[in-house]
Amino acid sequence: MQESVPQIIEILRVLDDRQVKFIIVGGVCAVLHGAPITTFDLDLVHSRAPDNLHCLVNALIDLDAYYRGHLKRIKPDVESLASPGHHLLMTRFGPLDLLGTIEKNLGYANLIGHSEEIQIENLQLRILSLEHLIEIKEQTFREKDRLILPVLKHTLQEREKNKKK
Repeated sequence: MQESVPQIIEILRVLDDRQVKFIIVGGVCAVLHGAPITTFDLDLVHSRAPDNLHCLVNALIDLDAYYRGHLKRIKPDVESLASPGHHLLMTRFGPLDLLGTIEKNLGYANLIGHSEEIQIENLQLRILSLEHLIEIKEQTFREKDRLILPVLKHTLQEREKNKKK
């Protein structure tokens, strides 16, 4: 039975077990950088390389993933996940948004150089750098992204201040 609070770490664990290549972006990325915000879904930019797509589909099968907002439970497949579009999914652990690209048509290959590795529990994860997350949020037209910018910038300032100590 699905709980009301997403179990993000469990989603990440399944993706890691299946060796899926992805970068965490969005609200969870901000939280992992220390931003005091609330988020209820996991946003990932996934590699659209053929071998990674097969790993991703297998992970999504393990997660019982299906597209949100449809009357029928439509399951994602390799062909649809190869597109640059957004795939808004529900899993047995909560919402998962898979993004082929984000603002300015930036995909995994474009973002990997603007990401960093972190460790949570026993998982090695890749997250978008805070500086690049801010840059992307500045380019968006979505109101919710613009509202979070001051929090992200303050988090970056605090981190820079702490580095100087």
